[in-house]
Amino acid sequence: MLKKAVIPAAGLGTRLLPITKELPKEMLPIVALMKNGQPCLKPMLQAIFEQLYDVGFREFAFIVGRGKRAIEDHFSPDEDFIQHLQNKKRKDLAEDLQDFYNKINNSNIIFINQPKPKGFGDAVSRAGFFTGNEKFLMQAGDDLIISKSNNHLKRATETFEKHGADTLFLVEEVTDPRHYGVITGEEIKPSLFKVTNIVEKPKKPPSNLAIIALYIFKPIIYKAINEVKPDEKGEIQLADALKLLVEWNCKVYGLKLNPAERRIDIGTAESYLAMLKTVVIGK
Repeated sequence: MLKKAVIPAAGLGTRLLPITKELPKEMLPIVALMKNGQPCLKPMLQAIFEQLYDVGFREFAFIVGRGKRAIEDHFSPDEDFIQHLQNKKRKDLAEDLQDFYNKINNSNIIFINQPKPKGFGDAVSRAGFFTGNEKFLMQAGDDLIISKSNNHLKRATETFEKHGADTLFLVEEVTDPRHYGVITGEEIKPSLFKVTNIVEKPKKPPSNLAIIALYIFKPIIYKAINEVKPDEKGEIQLADALKLLVEWNCKVYGLKLNPAERRIDIGTAESYLAMLKTVVIGK
């Protein structure tokens, strides 16, 4: 059974400047419904944490960097503020915030520092002491999947176990794969691909199946990351480590989102605006 979740949230968010100069992009708000059915604004990172909590995760490691103090503050319960809301007769807000705090208090949460943005692979490698020899789930703090009853997480974990995978990640069909990591592979059953190759941001994509930053790993991922050489920017790319796993004949699978599941994209101002207009969590 998977117990540990790693959530990288150390990216600079340069495509969303100037708001991300001081506010981490993972803390940008999405529209969600409170228990009373009224809308509120909730940080995307909180929504990801609550999804993982609701399917059974209780051990979390957030990978953060310079200027990410807002994340640690948000995940530090503030009982005085709860009392303030109650005094202001905002029982609805107080109850929803208390529910979030209860989940935090029932979890073990650590924050791991990535001093410099040296790539997604480097961020993942810093969680090695936290995950040890255990398999773990890793989800980027700016990649939210919406599905009924968090079915995408249940499908992923069940498929990982059933096929004895070394690595499994979600994929989706996109219209322009040039901005993503793209896979090719053998479809061994509907929506499940045995990966044969991975290409990062290809000029000529070999398929339209793009990797979503939600992965389940066995510890061998750390061995692969250690073998990867930095790219021209001095960064360690996770896609290069995944490609090594494929070359080592490890069991690497891509699980395609089904039509009822949706990935929320906040990578650019345009995609963020589109998300705000169309997405309500809990609806």
